[in-house]
Amino acid sequence: MGQGAAGDRRRLGRHPARRGHRGRRRARRPPEGSVRASGGGAGGVPAEPSTQDRADAAGTAPDAAPAARGEDDENNIAIRLEQLILGADRRYTPFQAARGAGVSMDLAARFWRAMGFADIGQVKALTEADVLALRRLAGLVEAGLLSEAMAIQVARSTGQTTARLADWQIDSFLEGLTEPQDSGLTRTEITYPLVELLLPELEEFLVYVWRRQLAAATGRVVRAQDDAEMVDRRLAVGFADLVGFTRLTRRLEEEELGELVEAFETTCSDLVAAHGGRLIKTLGDEVLFSADDAGVAAEIGLRLIETMTHDETMPELRVGIAFGTVTTRMGDVFGTTVNLASRLTSIAPKDTVLVDEAFAEELGRIGEAPVSEAEAAAAEKAAEEGTGGPAPSYRFALQPMWQRPVRGLGVVEPWLLSRRG
Repeated sequence: MGQGAAGDRRRLGRHPARRGHRGRRRARRPPEGSVRASGGGAGGVPAEPSTQDRADAAGTAPDAAPAARGEDDENNIAIRLEQLILGADRRYTPFQAARGAGVSMDLAARFWRAMGFADIGQVKALTEADVLALRRLAGLVEAGLLSEAMAIQVARSTGQTTARLADWQIDSFLEGLTEPQDSGLTRTEITYPLVELLLPELEEFLVYVWRRQLAAATGRVVRAQDDAEMVDRRLAVGFADLVGFTRLTRRLEEEELGELVEAFETTCSDLVAAHGGRLIKTLGDEVLFSADDAGVAAEIGLRLIETMTHDETMPELRVGIAFGTVTTRMGDVFGTTVNLASRLTSIAPKDTVLVDEAFAEELGRIGEAPVSEAEAAAAEKAAEEGTGGPAPSYRFALQPMWQRPVRGLGVVEPWLLSRRG
């Protein structure tokens, strides 16, 4: 890493650092349906000051020319980075790219917007890869493998997922790997050699993880009992929520708050994956997970509470889990079961796991918890006296709580989940 950075420092030395460098600014994510801009320009295209703009700036103020040179330098690095990452030069306008791919301009624009790219007019800013991507999506539709609506969903889900991934990677890598010790390089200058080193490795790793996740998702679909279960499935869905997070945001510095959220999300992600669940999404102070098996979800919920309780840096946690039919769409889950799990989380006492009646019944059905403590005690006594079969080995215990009305869901009877014995 050091040798690569040093070598590129010599190459980059021809471009002076921008004067009055303001540092890296985090771009705001545009709302759903709007366009996405990155790299300083629209649609992932670095903004280029016009010749007239630079001439006007040079003639209006004594220090305008040095400022323009600094902007030119940053622009050159941005363009070089784009060429490095995309592996091609800008050659086509959007109209030319659509014509080359054999699709209408309207469909091409819908694909690009779905992927999160901006409308850029008819600027010559697209590459051969953009043409190929359009051709592939359109080809899937023409072959009947995807409907047009499905192809747009594929573009949107891929764009949203990779946009977040790219933002996270750039923020994390630049923050953690570009603290120049004695190199004298600015963060802007060190970005090029850093990306040059990481790009091929991260690309291979991304494809590997995607194939692994695709294999797991395909396996779940194959194991589904019928076609309806592929979309509407019976799952255990759980929320884990940090207690008093709003108060923490007022007390902690931004960096401390970021570290706490990162530690929380990492702990939850590791525990959910290790015990066979799936992390659906993280929401800062809350995570949403699911599991095919109620016993797996119960273990995850209790493990989260136990782990956080032993971490003095973490606030208290509460978990709510529900079991029932869930609609899955684009990696997310929806439905009454999800809403119920969220409501259970909001009413759960700190450091406890609350579950709904359907979840309690499912644990009893699969033999993970007794239907009633009285029956469990009778079975254990009979086993000890030799008048019955072997004593049942339950992992979990369930205690009914007071029924209470829950907004939008009527009266709910929550159960307190704990470890047995």
